[in-house]
Amino acid sequence: MSMTDITTANGTAPIPGPATPYQGDIARYWDHEARPVNLRLGDVDGLYHHHYGIGDVDHASLGDPTDSEREKKVITELHRLESAQADVLLDNLGAITPDATLVDAGCGRGGSMVMAHQRFGCKVEGVTLSAKQAEFGNRRARELGIEDSVRSRVCNMLDMPFATGSVAGSWNNESSMYVDLHDLFAEHSRILSVGGRYVTITGCWNPIYGQPSKWVSQINAHFECNIHSRREYLRAMADNRLVPQAVIDLTPATLPYWELRATSSLVTGIEEAFISSYKDGSFQYLLIAADRV
Repeated sequence: MSMTDITTANGTAPIPGPATPYQGDIARYWDHEARPVNLRLGDVDGLYHHHYGIGDVDHASLGDPTDSEREKKVITELHRLESAQADVLLDNLGAITPDATLVDAGCGRGGSMVMAHQRFGCKVEGVTLSAKQAEFGNRRARELGIEDSVRSRVCNMLDMPFATGSVAGSWNNESSMYVDLHDLFAEHSRILSVGGRYVTITGCWNPIYGQPSKWVSQINAHFECNIHSRREYLRAMADNRLVPQAVIDLTPATLPYWELRATSSLVTGIEEAFISSYKDGSFQYLLIAADRV
């Protein structure tokens, strides 16, 4: 396995190849991430996510708009919706035994990994291009006393260091837009055991719209990613022995999260693009669960 050095804020982190200049750009992007969104939400209960939320907003929990504690309550509610999204992903992994190994491809700061271990009692491996994220996730695992079961590492998700057929379940939670889907699903198919389950939750552009809308282009530019179409996901899975068992449109379920976030202090400027594209049908928020055959 070749090794390519990617310079990050924490020094030089080796990323197993085939690493590309674009992957180096993504590593630098997340190593230098300065937006407070993910940290402020994670500070609510110590689960640090890098994805969005689903479910109805509990408006009663927010109190009166003039409440001096309202902003804190809004952040708590946004974080609850984030964790609800992770719960839905884990629901779709199926029956996982304590002796299993799961893989979070594009694990961020590791919130979903902690939740998976707490639910299933199994080993969870995470991979990320960001040395800063991996360091953060491993520190949290040590603080929780689960470092023997939950581990993050700096790694290319297209070339993961796991034996063929050794993994019971794997997922991408809003991370598949950073890679070629055929290469990604070929690697998940390799590491999964026959009958193993792969799950993704992702934003994708709607082929019925015709082409990526201006809103989708804005999201791509904001996150330096390349959003794929729904059709591309299904085609790449079929080409790599991943047979969908569920395709769930989460678009209506994620709109309340975005509409609430747009009223909060966590606004980053991208909220309008998400809300508008979800409403005009050019962008969709999907969960796809597929079995390795």
